[in-house]
Amino acid sequence: MHIARRTLLGAFATSAAAGALAASPAQARPPGGGAAAAALARLLPRHHDQVTFRSLPRHGGADAYRVTGTAGRILVEGSTPAVQLTGFHRYLRHTAHAHFSWSGEQTGLPRSLPAVRTPLTATANVRHRFVLNDTNDGYTGPYQDWDYWQHEIDVLALHGFNEVLVYAGADAVYHRTFIEHGYSDAELRQWVPGPAHQPWWLMQNMASFGGPVSRQLLDRRTALAQRIVGRLRELGITPVLPGYYGTVPPGFAHRESGARTIPQGDWGGFPRPDWLDPRTAAFTRVARTYYRVQRELYGATSMYKMDLLHEGGTPGDVPVGAAARAVEKALRTAHPDAVWAILGWQSNPRREIVDAVDRSRMLVLDGLSDRRPSVTDREQDWGGTPYAFGSIWNFGGHTAMGANTPDWIRLYDRWRTKPGSALRGIALMPEAADNNPAALAFFAGLAWSDGPTDAAGWFRDWPVCRYGAEDPGARRAWEVLSRTAYGTTRADGWSEGAEGLFGARPDLAVAHAASWSPGQLRYDAQEFERALPALLTVAPALRHSTAYRHDLLDVARQCVSNRSRALLPALKSAYEDGNRTRLAALSRQWLGWMDLLEELVATDAHHLLGRWTAQARSWGSSAAERDRLEYDALSVLTTWGPRASANGGKLHDYANREWAGLVGGLYRLRWATYLKELDAALAARRKPKPVDWFALEDRWTRHHGALPSTPKGDVLQAARKVADRL
Repeated sequence: MHIARRTLLGAFATSAAAGALAASPAQARPPGGGAAAAALARLLPRHHDQVTFRSLPRHGGADAYRVTGTAGRILVEGSTPAVQLTGFHRYLRHTAHAHFSWSGEQTGLPRSLPAVRTPLTATANVRHRFVLNDTNDGYTGPYQDWDYWQHEIDVLALHGFNEVLVYAGADAVYHRTFIEHGYSDAELRQWVPGPAHQPWWLMQNMASFGGPVSRQLLDRRTALAQRIVGRLRELGITPVLPGYYGTVPPGFAHRESGARTIPQGDWGGFPRPDWLDPRTAAFTRVARTYYRVQRELYGATSMYKMDLLHEGGTPGDVPVGAAARAVEKALRTAHPDAVWAILGWQSNPRREIVDAVDRSRMLVLDGLSDRRPSVTDREQDWGGTPYAFGSIWNFGGHTAMGANTPDWIRLYDRWRTKPGSALRGIALMPEAADNNPAALAFFAGLAWSDGPTDAAGWFRDWPVCRYGAEDPGARRAWEVLSRTAYGTTRADGWSEGAEGLFGARPDLAVAHAASWSPGQLRYDAQEFERALPALLTVAPALRHSTAYRHDLLDVARQCVSNRSRALLPALKSAYEDGNRTRLAALSRQWLGWMDLLEELVATDAHHLLGRWTAQARSWGSSAAERDRLEYDALSVLTTWGPRASANGGKLHDYANREWAGLVGGLYRLRWATYLKELDAALAARRKPKPVDWFALEDRWTRHHGALPSTPKGDVLQAARKVADRL
């Protein structure tokens, strides 16, 4: 290696290490020590000293827990610190009627924790309990800090997951790797996208957009990733890191001796990075560098995620089986016992891949288990390759409620226990996390169940722990929700709920905001609306938790969102009839519902667009970088990319969501513009003039004015206004 290049790398390593040390002060341990005890001290600072954690041997190689104890003296035994937390969370839910989630919690506990009348025991029925989608960092929060991640990891441990995908910090691995292969610091920082778009770069879909990234940003993200993987290891959770399968910067074939690259064409209007032929010596050299650098920064792990030829990738003249064997060989050379995790999505993994590799050390994370009715025999599809039963109930971070829980009940246990089953895990993979807390709890519980879940019993018990006590209004509300938003199935070919139309590009015939979303509501909207008045009758003593207030907002928001689908046909009819008076009245109704929706979501910090942009700006080291990072974060929610991607690639509004600032900002601007033009067209007896929606959206994304960053109003009052108007 050139001396100057070694010096530069040394500076990077020193900077990253210094950042990690500065960001990682020693965590104070509560009496008794241990990672589970430390987590409980963070979660329940007034009660943690009433709980003792101890190790428990695995049962037949499977994770297990046992909870016993008298009032104020609870003993939790488990095979890892994370499993101990899983056992304690079961105790919280079923004995203490308390609950943690990634969307609201209920921790109103008596001074002395209640006794365990009958020991609570469970053994995991699968080895792999995987969580997070490749897109999670982009759609959940590309600029989240350690406080967020610390709590998120605690919540995932409480829910029983033992494998967590970590994409944060991968940018530094690629940056350092290709500096060793002839690229300059500036070239690579230009190639690496902004954090909001990095997941798709890591899946070999695109590059560069939202950049260039700064040295300071790379260092801060490295330090954050080191803390994330460090905490996961403390808890006994496997960090799942991205492996190397051939993504290279532009012009690599001209810089590396013996390199051969295959152009990958476009993805969603973006030019894809070239793919380095895995059969070549150049691939072997790059992979060796990549895994060494990754180990130096984040240590080794036992599972690596790689999606060879993802979403339209082309092998060219490279035999897919030979490429898979070479990718696997590079992984095995660096990490002999590691598992290759690969997403089951569209046509992937191709049969040539699973036929070429050691299937016993591959895990397919099935993203279609509860989506496609044609999925019936994964053993045949993938030749007996171990797989995880998965769900992607959310796409793009849409705020729609719902999940196909009947499919989970009907399919999971049957597939797991059938003769010759290759089902070895669960994979919870919504494209964005921090939504649908009932789905999180229900799905996570599959891995700890003794058989098929009783849906009626589960939804009867859920509001008790969610809000803290039995309540007839809460029970009625969740009976309705279990039949509607959480009672859908894959029979219609969907796994996610339909978004509302307020966030869609205006058109009288529009059926969805994102191009690949359901075109109609998947349950009865009038039946769903019955949940809102029921929730509003919940006893005042149970209304103070963030869990109740989250659910009240979510149900009220969904009721308003659903109204867009009922109102749009009336708008269309008025326009086609040439009735300006009727069109004007309906336009006022439409915009009035949007104003009420903005008022409702503005009551909650997690529904504020200004919070999202403020997080992005907080990572910038200069005014110019703060502006660039804000655009990176905001564009992924609006245009997603440049005109070619937004329009030609159909990516605009893919990540639409009903947040304050978006609803009252861009979304209202679009619909007000459109409805005004419809009226003008009727008045002049002409066709409506076309609107350049991308130009309007991009202008707003860059020059949006002030955005709400602190909550305003009261969710209870806003929800009552919604109920009165329905």
